[in-house]
Amino acid sequence: MLGLLGKKLGQTSVYNAQGVLVPVTVVLAGPNRVIQTKTIESDGYNAVQLGFDDQKEHRITKPLLGHFKKFGALPVKRVREFRDFTLPVKPGDVVGATIFAQGDFVDAIGVTKGRGFEGVMKRHNFRGGDASHGAKGWRRRSGAIGQRLFPGTVMRGMKMPGHMGQVRRTAQNLQVIQVREAENLLLIKGAIPGANDGYVVIRESKKLPKDSERAKRRLAVRTAAGETPSPKAKPGAAPAKPAAPAAKTDAKKK
Repeated sequence: MLGLLGKKLGQTSVYNAQGVLVPVTVVLAGPNRVIQTKTIESDGYNAVQLGFDDQKEHRITKPLLGHFKKFGALPVKRVREFRDFTLPVKPGDVVGATIFAQGDFVDAIGVTKGRGFEGVMKRHNFRGGDASHGAKGWRRRSGAIGQRLFPGTVMRGMKMPGHMGQVRRTAQNLQVIQVREAENLLLIKGAIPGANDGYVVIRESKKLPKDSERAKRRLAVRTAAGETPSPKAKPGAAPAKPAAPAAKTDAKKK
């Protein structure tokens, strides 16, 4: 699976080939340096370890610094491992935004903006209490949270005020509108989780739209290899059992 580490720079809008104004998020997607390549023989699985955003040596912990020196890599702020990386790379190589092409679909992983301690109306979209008809002091409250003698406790998972944001989220099936090789920029349609200047992970989409170019290429490869699944069969489903033969009926009455 292809993937990159990057930094969210901000939002803008560009015109596509049809002259339609498309809102995009600008992501600095490189350069990513290959730190380590893992194989089934040495590590039990295939993976590529990428590093992004240079860092000073004295700000790196000694175990991580030793890891960088072992493979002859420069210290970086972010390290991410991508399994089954489809590009042939070796330690020291540099990859960038060009591993993706215009029209590809990607997943963007980021950490959402922290909102601090929020009430139920903002955190869970509650409607709140009445503002009139004698209701006083209940405009932004949640209301009752428990029962009487039985069960006598607050149910698990009750939606209540609390910390909001600062969680990992994935936006799926975002289309790449432009790839700017000279600047290592990806212009991706739609919104990406996180604040500006926050680190993000851009990877190949796991749930491909059927009309995407990569889905068509994957289907063509499977067709050539004779691995095309039935359109109605669910992946991993057991084959249907043959129907039992019909029982013979005795025409003679006893």
